[in-house]
Parts: sequence; structure tokens; C-alpha cells
Amino acid sequence: MIKGIRLRLALSLLGVVAGALTVAYLIVVPTLESRLVDAKIDQLEQDAVTVAGCIEETDSSAWQDCADTGSAVLNARVVIYDVLQRTPPALQIFGDSRTSSSEDVEHDIVAEFAAATAEAQRGTVNRGGDEFAEAALPVPGDGPIVLLSSSLADPLSSVAVVERRLLAAGLIALLVAVILGYAGASLHARRIRRLERAAERIASGRFDEPVVDGGNDEVGELAAAFERMRERLENLDRARREFIANASHELRTPLFSLGGFLELMTDEELDEPTRQEFLLTMRQQVARLSKLATDLLDLSRLDAGRMRVEEDQVDLAMIAHVLAAEFRAIAEQRRHELEPVVSGHPVALGDELRVLQVGRALVENALVHTPPGTRVTVRAATVAGRALLSVADDGPGVPSEHRLHVFDRFYRAAGDVASGSGLGLAIARELASLMGGTVELDSTPGRTVVTVSLAAATARLTNAPEPATVFT
Repeated sequence: MIKGIRLRLALSLLGVVAGALTVAYLIVVPTLESRLVDAKIDQLEQDAVTVAGCIEETDSSAWQDCADTGSAVLNARVVIYDVLQRTPPALQIFGDSRTSSSEDVEHDIVAEFAAATAEAQRGTVNRGGDEFAEAALPVPGDGPIVLLSSSLADPLSSVAVVERRLLAAGLIALLVAVILGYAGASLHARRIRRLERAAERIASGRFDEPVVDGGNDEVGELAAAFERMRERLENLDRARREFIANASHELRTPLFSLGGFLELMTDEELDEPTRQEFLLTMRQQVARLSKLATDLLDLSRLDAGRMRVEEDQVDLAMIAHVLAAEFRAIAEQRRHELEPVVSGHPVALGDELRVLQVGRALVENALVHTPPGTRVTVRAATVAGRALLSVADDGPGVPSEHRLHVFDRFYRAAGDVASGSGLGLAIARELASLMGGTVELDSTPGRTVVTVSLAAATARLTNAPEPATVFT
């Protein structure tokens, strides 16, 4: 088994070059040989016409002179046959420009075929291991057969030279292909090795070193994909560390508070009003712990993809009234004006319990993070085929440097109330996304609106139920 990308690429390039050279050889050499032989025979055919003209103009006693003169001028052997019979052909040599024996052409197949057909014929024959090009032409008027024969040694030797040079060039090309292929493969192999080392670093949890490759080919695209993966994993790892740190801090604060109050209640002689105050504070810390634990559980389910939502018709008018009723006591305690505003009959597709959870996070955020006396409105409406649930306040607004981060987990701007965990809006956005909706923030000085947008149901609820459950 061949191992190593360098060797594989080099051998692949070698195979491609060898295949291309083989195809070139099979096309060039036979074609060149065929063209040279055809050109030689074409010339012999033209020369045969000249010799036939000489024979027509003289009597039989001068035919040998025509053969000798034609051979000298045309640089070809000229043989003149007397036709004894045509079927089957029987020929007798009447003249031959070759002074030695004529036995080798006594039964020449090209001349016999011309005699049998009474037409000009052409071809190649092998005599004594040598190739000859031949053209035979019957002289008109039942005259003799003129045969011109010429050796193909020169054309074939030219073809042999071309063949040898082509083979030599092919061997050089193969050698160069192997060298260049191996060198080029080595460059790619080094780049792939770098990607391999980068993948090992990422797999071991090291995200500090970027994946860099300057190529603009597929390997470069793969490196860019690795770099995007590294950045995402780095962000996830950073978010994980921040999540653990923030969760630990959020859990530690109420636990320390509870521990301190328990120690005071155990070691100190407390009067009843002070004890009741401590108990109230401890209940608040327990509630804070319970809410944080619920939020963390929701986050873990969302991250694990185990959060399931229903797709039912949700009456947003009812949701707005329920939210206003739930938070009315808190609003009065903080001196806020809280009221629901409903336009039409907005009905959304979603999970009623999760829509309520999202709405609670928005209303709580508006009540906690705005000064006393702020007016908070819970509005439900249908706009452009979307069912909207929005919470608006006329507070000071969200500073521009915080607007991009208000939906981040555990994010709390400086000066925010300490009891907030920074998870409510993050969970709200992820729940809305899970229901196919969005949560958007629009904030200016004196006006802040957080809107939940869900798909509107096609059918309206004709009898909207009254607020069923109110949590105070």
C-alpha cells in the first residue's frame, strides 16, 4: 500500500504525464508514418503516368529505354510487364531498370492486381525484409503494366528518428514530472501537516494559536474553515468559563448571605422584629436561589436541545392581562404604573407557558431597571402578519454601549440591581427563537421597547379566556 500524500501525488502526476505521452506517441508516430508512405506512393503514381506516356509514344523496342530513363530521373525502380492474360493475371517482365535479377518482382501483387482490374493500383510490399512503396498503372489500349517501386527505408528511418526523440523527450518529461510532482506534493503535504497540527491543538483544547494558510485553493479554504471552527470553539470555551464563573458567583452570594444570617440567628440574642427581618431576607435569598436554579436548568435544557415547546394558539391579549395582574403588586411597591394595552385580537402560534415566561422576564426587567414613577406598558397587537407582545417603559433608556449585550448570558450593566442574575433576557430570546420568533430591543432616551414577535395564528380565538392564574 502506497503511503504518504507526496508519493501519491507524484505517482499520480507521473501516471498522467505517462498517459499523455502514450496517447501522443500512439497518435503522432503512426500518423507520421502513414503520411510519409502515402506521400511516397502519391509521388510514384504521378511518376508512373510519366513513364506510361513514354511507352505510349514509342514502340516496344524502346520500352527498356523508358524504364532506364524513368528510373534515373524519378529515382525509383521501373518495371514494365507484358500482360499475357488478365484472368487469372499472368505477367512477363518486358523491361526492368534494375540490371541485376528481376526474380523478386516476377509475381508482384500490386502489378498483378492492376492487370486483373485494368486500373491503377498502389500499396506496399515486403521484399527481402525491406518495405517498398509501389504504384502500378496499366497503359491504355491493352498496353503493358508499368510498376514503379521505391524503398521506404528513408521515410521509415525518419519516423524512427522521430520515435526515438519522442521516447527520449517522454523519459525526460517523466523524470521532470516526478521531480516537480514530488516537490509540489511536498509543499501541499507541509500545508496539510500544519492543518493536522492545528486540528490536534484544537482537539486538545488549545485555541490561542490561529490557523493560517496563505493559499487560495481548496487547502486554503479548508484552513479558513478550521480557523472559523477554532474561533467558534474559542468563543464557546470562553462562554463556558464565564458561565461557570458567573454561575459560581451568583450561587455563592446568596449562600454566603444565608450562612451569615443563620450564624447571627444562632449566636445572637435577637428581638422578634430583627428575627422577622432576618427571616424575610433569608426567604428572599432562597427565592433568588430557586429562580437562579430554574434559569440554569432552562439554559442547560436549551443548550442540550431538550427544551420542548408546544405549537398552540396563544391569546396574547390574555397574556398581557395576566402579566399586568401578576406584577401589579411589585409595580405598586416600586411606584410604577403598569397597564396592559391590547389592539384587536392578537393570536400567536407558540407555547403558552413559554410565552408567559418570556413576558415575565421582560416585565420584570422593566420594573427592576427603571426608576420609581416610570410608566410600564404591556402591549399586544398584530402587525404585518406577526403577533407582537411588547413591554415599553418611559425610563432613561439603555445606554448604547450596553444595547448589543443585554441579551447575553449573565450580562449586567454597571449599577444594575444586584439581585438580577443576567439570565432572564438571554433565556427569553432563546425561548422565542425556539418558538420561531424573535426578541428585539429598541431604546432611546425616554423610551425603551422590548418586543416579542411570533407567527400569527390563521384562526382567531373567538372567546378569549379571562386571566386564569395570577402570581403575586
